[in-house]
Amino acid sequence: MDINIRQHIINNFKGDNYESLRRAIDESVKAQDEVTLPGLGVFFELIWENASNELKDELIMIIKKRVQKGLVND
Repeated sequence: MDINIRQHIINNFKGDNYESLRRAIDESVKAQDEVTLPGLGVFFELIWENASNELKDELIMIIKKRVQKGLVND
């Protein structure tokens, strides 16, 4: 069975509006369910591929700070 997870996730959200996407991301992060991690990873990949270097730097700094704290929720 050949499953393209990226394309499946993108297709699931293709017709969604802003509010629906925002809600899906907020709920996924809040639930901290490992099942949602691939979807969030695909969303992050989409952001990264289209981000300016400045936004990439900002994202890295946010991630770096959170990883150094070692806390998911704070």
